[in-house]
Amino acid sequence: MSKFNLAIHHISLIVSDTEKSLYFYRDILGLQQTERPNLPFPGAWLQLGEQQIHLLELENPDPTSGRPVHGGRDRHVALTCSDLSPVKEALDNSGFRYTLSISGRQALFCRDFDGNAIEIIERPKPE
Repeated sequence: MSKFNLAIHHISLIVSDTEKSLYFYRDILGLQQTERPNLPFPGAWLQLGEQQIHLLELENPDPTSGRPVHGGRDRHVALTCSDLSPVKEALDNSGFRYTLSISGRQALFCRDFDGNAIEIIERPKPE
């Protein structure tokens, strides 16, 4: 626990097209879209457990090409799932490429349409 009892509330990702990004995060990964205030730029908020991902449709100051192929060697957001197999299947069926974790964990790394790296880790099964 942190000195001030800090916890992650949300992370924000810059995207070039909110609707296109919703296809990845909502329709493929299954995150639930939630209410978003009327902000002066397009975007969307997605709920996963007590945390959120905020998609911000803004001009991206970061390069979208020339990034490492394996997202584990780049800034990334890590999510967990109960079973990695259906995630792989959904990514395969949608044509999204991914790499498996080189650590030996049941995990993969993929990128959204804008090059944001996402790690998805299978939670250990209860014994």
